[in-house]
Amino acid sequence: MKPASNDASARQHSAEPSPVRHRNRHRHDQPRRPDITEVERQIAGLANRTTQDLRVAWRQLHRTGPPLGLSRDLLIRALAHQLQEQSYGGVGRALRRRLQSLAGASEKATMAVDPGLVLKAGTTLVRQWRGHTHTVLVHTDGFEHEGQLYRSLTAIAERITAAHWSGPRFFGLTRRVGALAGAKAGRRRDQ
Repeated sequence: MKPASNDASARQHSAEPSPVRHRNRHRHDQPRRPDITEVERQIAGLANRTTQDLRVAWRQLHRTGPPLGLSRDLLIRALAHQLQEQSYGGVGRALRRRLQSLAGASEKATMAVDPGLVLKAGTTLVRQWRGHTHTVLVHTDGFEHEGQLYRSLTAIAERITAAHWSGPRFFGLTRRVGALAGAKAGRRRDQ
């Protein structure tokens, strides 16, 4: 029989919870990160389940049935994603807000960058603003304006206007979605 030890390191190896407090909580109060192999085992087990079992698992997670026409493969992938999210944590609040704002802008469909537009290194962008001509040179690693290198056109537009502007919009690189649709329709007629 081993004598009782008051040493914290001995307790850690004996599977007893450590009395060391972390930010007003005991270490054993914090949720433990699950064993990676257990999560992998659960995900691998999804492929062995029947489609009906997968639908039941979906209903338990989402409190509604899976969308009509969702293939078995996508059902497995979605459930695997949920298992990983529960085990390792999901998307942070800031990223979730950013994704929602992008989705909202996409749904409104008011502005879009022309997907066929690629700025090659050496391209010069010119913009008149309040009587001054501003020239931007495109580099492979950013944009040069007045001898200074910037990572984005938006930073340059904000510097020029002293207000928040979309850089691509300020330099005329975006079009209204209606104009894009008209241009694409015109291309189709020409072909």
